[in-house]
Amino acid sequence: MISNNLKDKLVFIGGALGWFAVVVQFVLMMQNRIESLTETTIRFFSYFTIVTNCLVALYFSVLWYKKPLSLFTRFEKPGFLTATTLYIATVGIVYQFLLRDLWEPTGMQRMVDELLHSVIPVYVFVFWILFEKKKEISWKTIPSWLLYPLIYLIFILFRGHLSGFYPYPFVDVNELGFEKVLTISGLLFLAFGLGAVVLVGFGKSIKNR
Repeated sequence: MISNNLKDKLVFIGGALGWFAVVVQFVLMMQNRIESLTETTIRFFSYFTIVTNCLVALYFSVLWYKKPLSLFTRFEKPGFLTATTLYIATVGIVYQFLLRDLWEPTGMQRMVDELLHSVIPVYVFVFWILFEKKKEISWKTIPSWLLYPLIYLIFILFRGHLSGFYPYPFVDVNELGFEKVLTISGLLFLAFGLGAVVLVGFGKSIKNR
């Protein structure tokens, strides 16, 4: 049995790590910007890594606050943590296999990069193992989890069409063409669905807290 005191500590650490990584990454991006402040800010929040780490940090912050917030009541319902784990795990997996070799950050950027793409995804997965009410998750909720990556995809494609900026090379319509980007996006979307099924199935197969 895991004590509430330990959970509180893990919640605090999760929130602190999340906000630290996002804020420092924003500062670093601003220091090295070549575009306007507004454009750089929009581009910052165009990365799935950033918006998902913000979601993680917000999730832990709401848990830490502990007081009823009608706007965030769903954060504590079974399944929300699983969906969040799916998103941040995808961030980690895609980075390790598709993006890690594209650059070699150093110094503070290297530390923040590892937090956003490696440490936090693993941390959230461990937290999910320990605290999610896995047996109570309904398979029927999986389709709703896919709305987040779908809305994100629509946003970056629309915004990229207007600005010419695409946050990731595998969605760069200028380089790959719209048809190939849609094909790759479809495969990633399928991966999200498969990942959700695997995560829920795995959760239901192990002993819950």
